Amino acid sequence: MRHSAAMALLHAGVDITVIALWMGHESPATTRVYLHADMALKEQALSRLAPDSAPSGRYTAPDSLLAFLDTL
Repeated sequence: MRHSAAMALLHAGVDITVIALWMGHESPATTRVYLHADMALKEQALSRLAPDSAPSGRYTAPDSLLAFLDTL
């Protein structure tokens, strides 16, 4: 329940230091575990960094690269 509550607050845009205080963590570093666990937040942060001319979406490796990796 704690993790779900922290994730809901994080998705609502609450600052991680506020979440750390609310959860009783000694430091915000302890709360950063929630950030590492959430791929959606990572993708959202990365999308803010991408230039407007960059194609949206995830990278898809070409078949030749995948075939090469399969041989390793």
